[in-house]
Amino acid sequence: MAAFGSFALLIALILAVYNLFAGGVGLRLQAVGGGATRVAPERLLETARRAGIAGFAAVTAAAFALVWSVFHNDFTLEYIVEHSNIALPSAYKFAALWSGQEGSLLLWCWLLATYGFVLRLTDGEDKRLHAYAGTILAGVQVFFLILVNFVAMPFSLVRGGVAPPDGNGLNPLLQYPEMVIHPPMLYLGYVGFTVPFAFALGALMMRYPGEKWIHITRRWTMFTWMFLTIGIFLGMHWAYAVLGWGGYWGWDPVENASLMPWLTGTAFLHSVMMQEKRGMMKSWNVWLIFSTFLLSILGTLLTRGGLVSSVHAFAQSSIGTWFVVFLGIVLAVCAFTYIVQKDHLKTEHQIESLVSRESSFLFNNLVLLAACFTILWGTLYPVLSEYVDGTKKTVSGAYYSHVMVPIGVFLLLLTGVGPLLAWRASSLKSMRRNFVWPVVAFWVALIGCMVAGVKVWGDEGVFYAAVTWSLAAAVTTAIVSEFVRGAMVLHRQTGRNLASSAVLLTRRNTRRYGGYVVHLGVVLIFLGFAGYAFNRSAEKEMPPGSAVTVGPYRLVNLGNTEESNANYDTEFAQLDVYEHGKKILDQPMAPEKRVYLVNGQPQTIVANHSTLLWDLYVVYEGKNPDTGMPIIKVFLNPLVSWIWIGLAVTVFGTLLALVPTLQPVRVAATVPVVHANSDGRATAGGEGWPS
Repeated sequence: MAAFGSFALLIALILAVYNLFAGGVGLRLQAVGGGATRVAPERLLETARRAGIAGFAAVTAAAFALVWSVFHNDFTLEYIVEHSNIALPSAYKFAALWSGQEGSLLLWCWLLATYGFVLRLTDGEDKRLHAYAGTILAGVQVFFLILVNFVAMPFSLVRGGVAPPDGNGLNPLLQYPEMVIHPPMLYLGYVGFTVPFAFALGALMMRYPGEKWIHITRRWTMFTWMFLTIGIFLGMHWAYAVLGWGGYWGWDPVENASLMPWLTGTAFLHSVMMQEKRGMMKSWNVWLIFSTFLLSILGTLLTRGGLVSSVHAFAQSSIGTWFVVFLGIVLAVCAFTYIVQKDHLKTEHQIESLVSRESSFLFNNLVLLAACFTILWGTLYPVLSEYVDGTKKTVSGAYYSHVMVPIGVFLLLLTGVGPLLAWRASSLKSMRRNFVWPVVAFWVALIGCMVAGVKVWGDEGVFYAAVTWSLAAAVTTAIVSEFVRGAMVLHRQTGRNLASSAVLLTRRNTRRYGGYVVHLGVVLIFLGFAGYAFNRSAEKEMPPGSAVTVGPYRLVNLGNTEESNANYDTEFAQLDVYEHGKKILDQPMAPEKRVYLVNGQPQTIVANHSTLLWDLYVVYEGKNPDTGMPIIKVFLNPLVSWIWIGLAVTVFGTLLALVPTLQPVRVAATVPVVHANSDGRATAGGEGWPS
C-alpha cells in the first residue's frame, strides 16, 4: 500500500499543477480574447476542471491507502508505527489518520480536494467565477500536496526496512470518542474557508460586477463557519472531559488558533449583509475573508510547526518554514490584487446615522477584530519575545480574561441591539417600541441577581457574570419579541395560532429568523460561560469510607478498583453521591486513571454528573506516594450544560438559515398581508410577501 499511496499523491500533485496552470492560462486567454489562439480558453478551462475532479479521486485513493494500512497494522510504514498499535480499538484507528503531522496534512489535502470536487460539479451558476475559484483552490492544493509528497510523507518506510511487531500506539489523549469527530469538524472549518477565500480573490481579480459573488459563497461560508463552531466546542468538551483540570478553555495557543478565524469569519458573515443591502464595506469584506483564510493557515502552522508549546501541538518541525513562505506568498497576492483592483471596491453609500443597523454591524466588526488581535498578540508574544531577546515569555490566562471578558459582554449587547435597529436610521418611536421590554428584562434580571444574594459589586468576575445574565435576559426578550411581533401579524391575517404563525414566519425568511435562533444559541452559551465565576472545588485524600463535601453534595468513597485489558491498565474510585443527605445516583461515580501498556502514558477519565444547574465533576488524581491513599478532587461547576445546549441551538439556527425561503405564489390580495418595511420588520399591508 505504501507504493500505491505514494503514487496516488504524486498523481494528485501533477493534476493540481496542471489545474493551476491550465486554469490560469485559460482565464488569461479569456480575459484578453482567446479567439486568435489555437487553443480555445473554454476548452482549456474544462480540462483544468476535470483535472481537479480527477485530483479528488487521487487524493481519496491516498487517504484510503493510509486508513487501510492502519487497520491492517502495516508496521512497515513509519507513520503507522508511531500512531497505532495492534490493540488499538477500531474507532481510534480512524483517529490515527489525523493524530500525526503527516496524516493530518493528508487529511487537509483530502478535505480541500472534496470541497473542490463539489465546487467543480456545481459551477452552473457562473462558470467564469467558478473557474477562478477552482484555479485558486488548485494553487492552495499544490502547496499541501508538495508537503505530503516531499516534506512530511505519510508513506515513508521504517528505517532499516524491518517492520517491528507492534506500534507505539495512539496518543492516550486522543483515545476518547469525541476525538474521532472533533479534528475532522475543525478541519472542515479550517479547510472550508479556502472556498470563500477563493471566490473573494477570484471576484476581485475579474472585477466581478455587483454582489452576486457573495450570494454564491454565502452557503459555503455558513457551512464552514458551522463546522468550525462545532469543532471548537467539541474541543472544549474534550478538554473538559479528558484533561481533568475542571475547565473547558485554557487560552492554549492551539485553542486560540481555532478561535481567531472563527472571530473574523463571524465578522464577515455579519458585514456582508451591509454589502448586500447597502453596497457598503466592500474592502472590509474582502480583507475579512482574506484574513480568515490566512488565520486558518496560521493555525495550521502553530499546530504543525512546533512554534508554540501546547498539549495539542506536534513536535518541533522544519515544516514551519514552508508555512511561513506560503503565508507570505498568499499575503502578497492578496495585497497586490487589492491594490490593483481597489477602485472596484468603492462604497456606494455612507453610514447615515450612528443609531442604525449599519453602525451596529460596524461596531460588531470592530469588537470582533479587537478580540482577534488580542488573542493573536497573546498567542505570538512568546515567539516574538524569544526572537527579540532570546527569552520565551509566556502570557497568562489573566491577560486574556482581563481583556476578553469585557469584549464578550459588549458583543452580547450588540447581539441584542443590532437586530432592533433599522437600516439607515432608527426613529425615536421605533426605538421606544423595540427597546422598552428588553431594557425592562435587563433590570429585572439584574435586580433579581442581587435579591438572590449575588454580590454584584464585590468581585469583578461576579459583576461580569451578573451583567451577562441580565444582558442574556434582555437579548432573549428582544429575540422573542421579534418572533411574536411577526407571528401576531400573520395570526391576524391568516387565523393561524401563534405557534403555527411563527413557523410560517420563519419559513418565509429563514435567513433572518435562523440568524435570530443563532443569536439565541449564543445567549445560552454566554449564560453557561458566566457560571464560571461561581465554580467551587475541594481536594482530599480519601481512604475507603471517607467523604468529601462540596456545595449540596457529599461524596463517600466505597473503595478503589484496578482492572486491565489489552490496551491499558486502569484504576478507579467508586463514590456514592448524596444531595442534602439523600443518595441521588443508582450507580457510583467512577473517575479513572489509566496507563496505556504500549507506551506507559497516563490518562485521566473524569466522572461527571451534569444537571441544568451545575456539573458535579470528579477527578481521580492517583495515590499519595507516601500513604498509598487515593486523592480525589471535586469541582462544582455551575451552568456548564447550557454551553453545550447553546451549541446545539446555534447549529440548528445555522441549518435553518441555510434552508431556502418559502416563496408563496403571488396573487392579488384583497386583505393585508405581511411584508417587510424599510427597517426589515414584519408589518401589515401591501399586495404580497416579497420574495
